[in-house]
Amino acid sequence: MEVSEPITLDHTDLQLLNLLQADASQSNQALAEQVHVSPPTCLRRVKRLHDVGLIERQVALLQPDRLAAVQGHGLACIVEVSLDRQDAQALDAFEARAVAHPAVQQCWRVSPGPDFILVAHTRDMPGYLALSQQLFTGDANVRNVKAFFSTKRAKFSTAIPVQAR
Repeated sequence: MEVSEPITLDHTDLQLLNLLQADASQSNQALAEQVHVSPPTCLRRVKRLHDVGLIERQVALLQPDRLAAVQGHGLACIVEVSLDRQDAQALDAFEARAVAHPAVQQCWRVSPGPDFILVAHTRDMPGYLALSQQLFTGDANVRNVKAFFSTKRAKFSTAIPVQAR
């Protein structure tokens, strides 16, 4: 693991992080106006936030209920997965398979309790069954799977609280 220089953030950097988490599609001009700096300064600061790895990537967030209405039924599920063996190789192998599956939106290695929590989206129950067969049934190391199916999404956010110290 390489040692990196400590990252220092001032009030303007924190404002930019909050604004970009809320809407990364804003123009540089609009961001600059909101944080009261010139557009070139704003562009340099945002580039630096990318370069130091604080901004991992920018994506479009889709509204699953609207997408489901267009594509057919949508099914969101949260799955607890426990393995028989928890050595590094077994954990890494399952994790690699889970993150490679397109239906898996999030994969968390957790402790205590199950070894993994997955958030997955499939078109319907047969889609979940296919996911289950590919990731769980076919893996002799998977000991227990507990799936929870969403009936309503009350809150969803990707924002991480960013505040001045």
